[in-house]
Amino acid sequence: MEGMSEVIRRGQLFDGEASESRFAGPTTGDERRMLVDMLGAQRTTLRLKCADLGPELAERSVEPSTLSLLGLVRHLADVERRWFRQVLDGQEVPFLFWSAEAPDGDFDGATSAPEVIGEAWRAWQAEVEFAETFTERAPDLDVSGKDGWRGEVSLRWVLIHMIEEYARHNGHADLLRERIDGAIGV
Repeated sequence: MEGMSEVIRRGQLFDGEASESRFAGPTTGDERRMLVDMLGAQRTTLRLKCADLGPELAERSVEPSTLSLLGLVRHLADVERRWFRQVLDGQEVPFLFWSAEAPDGDFDGATSAPEVIGEAWRAWQAEVEFAETFTERAPDLDVSGKDGWRGEVSLRWVLIHMIEEYARHNGHADLLRERIDGAIGV
């Protein structure tokens, strides 16, 4: 009928090759490959939820929350940094967006300035690339590091935790993106 738009299902996949290939990894077999592919799918989901947006990335959810898509990108850059660089690789590097003085700096500092947006994406991409390289080079999933919160953690645990971390925040991203422009899908 003229004037009617196509009915879409909230849970349908986003259109496009990146969306369709995200969950094409193996469902049986090698554990590392499955974990890496599932984490990659979650990272791609975050990118898709933020695709084609500029300053809108910094739009907040609802008062008093400071939650935004850009805040999620900044937060996840620091989460990647924590688990892979600091804990597993033992690097003594500071967080990028939050600190003891600004514990919510990842979200509070997420403004619509183009340089802030660019910095967030570059940082996130650098941390993802480090994590991917670290994981690829690790001799096995039992490689471990010390964490002040969890004690000794293995690469296996970190990969599972990262999948959970992204999945939870991608749920937030679903709602944030729908609020911005009505885009829905997984």
